[in-house]
Amino acid sequence: MSDPLLVPGGRDVRATLDRAGDTAADAIVVACPPHPQHSGNRSDARLTAVSDALSGHGIDCLRFDYGEWDHGYGEQADTRNAVEWARERYDRVGLFGFSFGGAMALLSTAEGADVDAVSALAPAPRLESDLDVVAVFDQIHVPVQIIYGTRDTIVDATPIVDCAREYHQSVVELAADHFFVGQTEKVAEAVADFLVPALQPDES
Repeated sequence: MSDPLLVPGGRDVRATLDRAGDTAADAIVVACPPHPQHSGNRSDARLTAVSDALSGHGIDCLRFDYGEWDHGYGEQADTRNAVEWARERYDRVGLFGFSFGGAMALLSTAEGADVDAVSALAPAPRLESDLDVVAVFDQIHVPVQIIYGTRDTIVDATPIVDCAREYHQSVVELAADHFFVGQTEKVAEAVADFLVPALQPDES
């Protein structure tokens, strides 16, 4: 079941909440779409595939569209506001993003977005001089997963992959192009394999 909603925060941020079941879930993943100036939106096939995979594990997913284009700055605020919305309603929150959205997810986490884990698919390493994922990677203090395609000719995720390995974070390599054509199920499975355990309740 999916519900439309507006994410509060002063910008026109529209979202879809995919509910995993009839009973209230205690975990959610916020999903950041790719570049909005290149048709990136919350209906992106990779985001919906990840949402479907999480649903099978009882985890809700909030897919959102960014507000008016703001060169990455307003979009980062949109991401933080979406996380804040989720944190007010769920015990555990994960963050996922694809391409531009992967950069948004990582940058927002580095800047203090209150999440328990973050997964980035083919993340852009740098958007502006002061929106540099590599420069702030050491400020991420939650489990991180980086997924990248070895045939990606659009985004070179190598600098982020190197950071992830340096900090002993999870790296998944797929023989795929930037859009992971024909491999969305494999992507969704990899993301779920990482985020589901990270969002399990702490039994200690």
